[in-house]
Amino acid sequence: MVSVEIADQLTVFDELTPEEEHQRLYLERRVERAFYEAGKALMELRDRRLYRSTHKTFEEYCRDRFGHSRQKSNYLIAAADVYENLTTICCQKSGIEDLTTTGTQILPTSEGQVRPITKLDPQEQWEVWQTAVEEAGSKVPTGRIVKDVVQRIMERTQVPNTYQVGEVCQIIVKDNPDLKGKGGCWAIVSAVNEFSCTMRMWNGEYTVRIDQLKSMNYTDSECHDMQSLSARINKLRDSDNLEEAALAVLKHLGELKRPYLTEFEQKMLRFIELECSTTSS
Repeated sequence: MVSVEIADQLTVFDELTPEEEHQRLYLERRVERAFYEAGKALMELRDRRLYRSTHKTFEEYCRDRFGHSRQKSNYLIAAADVYENLTTICCQKSGIEDLTTTGTQILPTSEGQVRPITKLDPQEQWEVWQTAVEEAGSKVPTGRIVKDVVQRIMERTQVPNTYQVGEVCQIIVKDNPDLKGKGGCWAIVSAVNEFSCTMRMWNGEYTVRIDQLKSMNYTDSECHDMQSLSARINKLRDSDNLEEAALAVLKHLGELKRPYLTEFEQKMLRFIELECSTTSS
């Protein structure tokens, strides 16, 4: 009896006709470009407001019609831009008008592969993508490989980390999903690393790259006041019986753009501290 392994080795595949080979390649390219076509379509739907006959906002439209968030749509739209940039630069360098059907250039096949480079300018996108392709063995690289290339380039060109422990900085979200919803919040530097800082915010500690930080240039006295405020907020955050209304106040205090509290804010904070102290006793 022939084993399954030997049988697999003896499998004979049917040859395709030249026309079938061409059709197969054409269909494969369509599959690979699906994310690009989706991004371009979403961009036109958004920019021309073609959703307005049934929905008030693009976000509601995307959720009801396609079952995904506006963020997902934005990712696809940004990815389509990157794909166009890569093909445009590729054509300029090679002199070939349409690289998508020749197989002479490795191009992205999914949105996730190019998400790490959407914030770069077109030339940087091209350079990062080419490096990632080389590291992937001349194959389509994963999003992780692309992200690692971006990170290494940033570290090579990174300015020295001059932040100091205790300094008050503003958070700039950029492409860090862990910082979603925290843009503009102030934070205290609790540790200084080579290319990042550990930041204590109103709702916890986060590791933040230095290009995602902006010093608020407070005086030493103002920094001391904000450190005290941070300690009070974080002590309350550790309380087990904090109500939603109290959390909303703490969130407001964590988004201040000034180094002091108004009289009303002071009263609200003291009231929450008193309530938590009374409840826990």
